Amino acid sequence: MNIATQEEWPALRDVFAGRRVLLTGHSGFKGGWLTLWLHMLGAEVRGISLAPQTRPALFDLARVAESCDSRIADINDPMALSAAAADFDADLVIHMAAEAIVRDSYDGPVQTFMTNVVGTANVLEVARRIPSLRGIVVVTSDKCYENNEWDWGYREVDPLGGSDPYSASKGCTELVAQAYRRSFFRDQDGAQLASVRAGNVIGGGDWAPHRLIPDIVRATAARQETLIRNPRSVRPWQHVLEPLAGYLAVAAGLLGGDRGRMAGAWNFGPDAEATVPVGQLCRIFAQEWGPGAPRFAFGTDAAGPPEAGLLRLDSTKARLHLAWRPRLSLQTALRMTAEWYRAHAGGADMRRVTTDQIAEYERLMAQSPDLEIAG
Repeated sequence: MNIATQEEWPALRDVFAGRRVLLTGHSGFKGGWLTLWLHMLGAEVRGISLAPQTRPALFDLARVAESCDSRIADINDPMALSAAAADFDADLVIHMAAEAIVRDSYDGPVQTFMTNVVGTANVLEVARRIPSLRGIVVVTSDKCYENNEWDWGYREVDPLGGSDPYSASKGCTELVAQAYRRSFFRDQDGAQLASVRAGNVIGGGDWAPHRLIPDIVRATAARQETLIRNPRSVRPWQHVLEPLAGYLAVAAGLLGGDRGRMAGAWNFGPDAEATVPVGQLCRIFAQEWGPGAPRFAFGTDAAGPPEAGLLRLDSTKARLHLAWRPRLSLQTALRMTAEWYRAHAGGADMRRVTTDQIAEYERLMAQSPDLEIAG
């Protein structure tokens, strides 16, 4: 992959260079990618998170701690959280720390609600005490919507809900963010709060349990077939860099002069062509893997907890007001993902592999620079 130069992609660097960003969840999969990207953009990042929850972990493999001031703290512990955030005059808070696995929420529903709901309130309380703050981005999920299994995508104005503990906790997270926005961040001249929602994200460095791509990678490394639950279930898929580009666009707007326009909720979902059955995704991923490709056993898992059959996002708002759009086809997203895991299996420098993929994505953005950076 070619690496983009700063001259080819100046816009976000102009916004984030020298900015101080407080990022929770930096040791996680999406948080690790975002930390590296913010560092590449010239931001000064302080990360607050639990220690990595998987082994291996992107945080370790890509040496994410080299790109930030890394602090280990639990957002459910207000004193530890406050201490970790102390003496850092942030311009921007991005809150990503969360319980992120749907299936785990059935085993630990109280912990899921505690982290996703009360933990978010704890982070927003810290944010309220930062005098230099210009914006807050709360990252939730497409699962925050009351899912009626519609064929069309959900809009930001659709009802929140959730039938399982994870989904309900994300709906509650949105309500907490909305309450803080209306109660404490309503001054148009002060810090503004936005929430961002994305769906099934794929990409290198995800090792979480009960997720499709990590399960495939683990089985392939063990030279085993992957049992695929419900291969006919339809899901929208997108590479991790796609929603992160949207989060950065919102954050850039919050740091700019028209911050009030950015407050509220934003969806970042893939195009319709990336909404495919699980079985089809597996076949494309195997094709992109090449020699030693994953093997599958397709069936059903009747004993598993209930899962949504279809949930899509309508990203019209982001397209119209941010000029955001997906830039990667599903095949390209799966090719990049397969390349990352093959590189890891081959002993490559995974920090270099990860930052090269970010740079390649920046190059694609620079080729069609229609992303709006609000001033």
